Amino acid sequence: MIDSKSLIHESASIADNVKIGAYAVIDKNVSIGEGTVIKEHAVIRENTTIGKNNLIYQFSTIGDDTPDKKFHGEKTRLEIGDGNTFREGVTIHRGTIQDNSVTSIGSNNLFMPFAHVAHDCIVGNDNVFANLAALAGHVEVGNNVTIGGITTVHQYCKLGDFCFAGMNSSITMDVPAFVKVASDPARVVGINSVGMSRKDISDESISHIKKAYKLVYRKGLKIDEALEQLKALLKSSNEPLIEIFIKSIEVSERGILR
Repeated sequence: MIDSKSLIHESASIADNVKIGAYAVIDKNVSIGEGTVIKEHAVIRENTTIGKNNLIYQFSTIGDDTPDKKFHGEKTRLEIGDGNTFREGVTIHRGTIQDNSVTSIGSNNLFMPFAHVAHDCIVGNDNVFANLAALAGHVEVGNNVTIGGITTVHQYCKLGDFCFAGMNSSITMDVPAFVKVASDPARVVGINSVGMSRKDISDESISHIKKAYKLVYRKGLKIDEALEQLKALLKSSNEPLIEIFIKSIEVSERGILR
């Protein structure tokens, strides 16, 4: 299960049924949950916790130091949940003490080749990062988000649940839940109705999100005015997805793409 040509630090904690390929490197204070597979030439750096049933492909570097100039070797962490796939050449960096000292990856995410997650990012569950998708530091990604190939996200941006970024997009402001963006610089092009349907969200709920979307993007309202009408729509429809949409706007600090 563990190739004799791998390099594993004596302080690493390796659970049962973990497979580690030849020339993989497991650094100090690494914890790897059962059923995880680490292929040849992958590198897991110090203070990284990996849950169960993850799959890490060759030449990925998981948990390395950030190149951010404010990092000076402090003890920081990377925490990864269960069931994630990190394809070839993926890079994930640990946090910095200037934030919460941790980068966090949830569960059941797919990181395609050469995707990158920088320091202090928080990534939820069931997301897809296509080839060369890249997050700068301190980015927050919700759940069921798709980020297209060669797409970049500016530091401190927030991407809400079920949002979608088309290929080669450059995102410099927050993207609310359910919203679809594309182009460089990114612009709003609709709602992610396809992604919602694939997760068995009902046509009725999608219809409510379309109404909510129009209040923000089609009526010429200021954000505060749109939020007032969104809350009225939430009250009349009792649609929980509208509440998610509202919260994704209210938590924005950089401002939302419009």
